[in-house]
Amino acid sequence: MHVYKFPFDVQRCNITFKSIMHADNEIKLVYNKNNESMTNLTRSMMWNQYEWMFEDLTSTNKSSIMYPHQTAVVYTITMRRRSDLYIANFICPVLFFLVLDLASFLIPDAGGEKLSFKVTVLLAVTVLQLILNDILPSSSNKVPLIAIYCIGIFTLMLLSLLETIVMMYLIEKDSAAHHNETDEEQNLSVNCGDKWCKANFHSCVRGKKSSDCASVCDESADETQSVTKERSNNKLTDVPLGLEEVSDELREIGKTISLLIGNRKEEKFGYWAKMVKKINKAFFIFYVTTVTVFLSVLVSLWTS
Repeated sequence: MHVYKFPFDVQRCNITFKSIMHADNEIKLVYNKNNESMTNLTRSMMWNQYEWMFEDLTSTNKSSIMYPHQTAVVYTITMRRRSDLYIANFICPVLFFLVLDLASFLIPDAGGEKLSFKVTVLLAVTVLQLILNDILPSSSNKVPLIAIYCIGIFTLMLLSLLETIVMMYLIEKDSAAHHNETDEEQNLSVNCGDKWCKANFHSCVRGKKSSDCASVCDESADETQSVTKERSNNKLTDVPLGLEEVSDELREIGKTISLLIGNRKEEKFGYWAKMVKKINKAFFIFYVTTVTVFLSVLVSLWTS
């Protein structure tokens, strides 16, 4: 039995009539040469047709060249398998699971719902393959097309599952890098806050000491040095004004640098997310193209 095109296969059975002992001059076999009339007569005599449908009946004769000359009459019965049940119970469910796998590309990669959904669909196709092992006849020289159909769809779903795992890894890598940068910023802010407090404390101590020294100097100074003190005070008032301008400029520069660093961090944080979108789009186009070509080739082989 040839089941290469199962369940769309056509089987032919040959029945040969021949005399073993007598030659053609002793016995002559007569047969009906009108194949159409034999086919119609046979179809009218068949009451029920279950898994197999009767197609036609043909008759031919073959003569042996060796002595004694004998003629053999060969009747060829052609039967076609009913494929409706196999299409409804096996081919369509596998195709529906493939459509579900295509629809799973609409599920976001951030959560684990997409991965669990794809694993469930893949397990369902595996169960259908076990059913195919029970219904498929084992006597075949070639691998049946329906087995290639199942293996091909299973392979495509497996590639889709692996692509989802890789995309989830890239997204997790992006979020992990973002969390590490956030922790580093918090540690830096804490350290900078401690250093700022210590610096303010030292500046306050130094200011207090300088004020004490100034008071002592004011008490011990003479009236003749009042003019020089006024000039020095004017110079000291000019110095803080210059320091305030420099500090304002430094603050502006710090804000600009922090904005630039923040933009770079945002770009770095969104790099893998953008790559995931591009890879998903390219893989979806490849997936749809491969499925279309694969199914078209299988249909052409089944119907040829």
